[in-house]
Amino acid sequence: MYKALQTKLKLNNHQKTLMAKHAGYSRWVYNWGLALWQQAYSEGLKPSASKLRKLFTNYVKPQYPWMNQLSSKVYQYAFIDLGEAYKRFFQGNGGYPRFKKKGAHDSFTIDNSGAPIKLSGCKHKLPKLGWVRTYEPLPEVTTKKITISRQADGWYLSFHYGHEPNPTPKQIDVVGVDLGVKALAVLSTGEIICGSKPYRQAKKQLARCQRDLSRKVKGSQNWYKAVNRLAKKHQRVANIRKDTLHKLTAYLAKNHGTVAIEDLNVSGMMANHRLAGSVADQGFYEFKRQLEYKCEWYGSKLVIVDRFYPSSQLCSSCGHRQKMTLKIRTYNCPKCGLSLDRDLNAAINLKNAVGSMVSACGRSAADSSGRSRK
Repeated sequence: MYKALQTKLKLNNHQKTLMAKHAGYSRWVYNWGLALWQQAYSEGLKPSASKLRKLFTNYVKPQYPWMNQLSSKVYQYAFIDLGEAYKRFFQGNGGYPRFKKKGAHDSFTIDNSGAPIKLSGCKHKLPKLGWVRTYEPLPEVTTKKITISRQADGWYLSFHYGHEPNPTPKQIDVVGVDLGVKALAVLSTGEIICGSKPYRQAKKQLARCQRDLSRKVKGSQNWYKAVNRLAKKHQRVANIRKDTLHKLTAYLAKNHGTVAIEDLNVSGMMANHRLAGSVADQGFYEFKRQLEYKCEWYGSKLVIVDRFYPSSQLCSSCGHRQKMTLKIRTYNCPKCGLSLDRDLNAAINLKNAVGSMVSACGRSAADSSGRSRK
């Protein structure tokens, strides 16, 4: 099991220039390989990342002396990334590879030629880059490779290392979690977690920055300053959303033995132009992604209930089913008289679904054992 970390680097102007050179080196090689790959494929050849790397090493790299001043690992990982991009495309897991643009997702990857890279504290020695500092101390770990990327006007160090599961004592055995737009999550225990909704709060500021950017001459110094201001606003929105989701998923995984959530059709919800902004602001997909690996970290079990399970239509007390529109926020059961908040009722139904799944598995196991004895 691996754990990934990303932290901001504390760099001076010389180090920022060095990072930008390596990122430009990686982008240049990737675009060169992509252009040659397209040309070779159009001529009926079968290119590969390894063939392009050999051609670049033997014939292209000697023509550019400035490349010798930078780490050779950068261009090697650029070809690896190009090969992975085509692999995902041919497998149907991604679109066709596109050329990289300067200033958009600048990054590069390096290693230590097979030797481990040791990281600890706030000062670290990186291969070919020298000593760098981080704003926050890192644990004493070793990793095989590191990736440095630019976000807004800052550079970030990311890596992964081996991590052992750390099960925690559970306060509640089973909990159902209903995700929503009004409240980020409603638990079957009655607890309500309100989302931060950072995009809604920063919408006016983002619009102001966007108007300010549109009035600048593209490519001028003031234009670059406006781009950085807008990027920092967007980064702040993303960081607030990510912080909220990390705290919620960690709380659920640490304190609950089994967490039941619904398999939401996020792409279908995003197709609704009235809900798309609110759904994206809550981060439903990121919530599920974080909860999956954190349940493994802390010894919890994640149960994903089928998306067609009518959690909002069933009465959590008697099981009566009735259709409800989204504007009805209270579930009133005509059969047993239950009156309950719609989201809380759905969360309790998700919890009950886990019990029914366990009992069904137990019955099937008993039936199979009985048939085996016969």
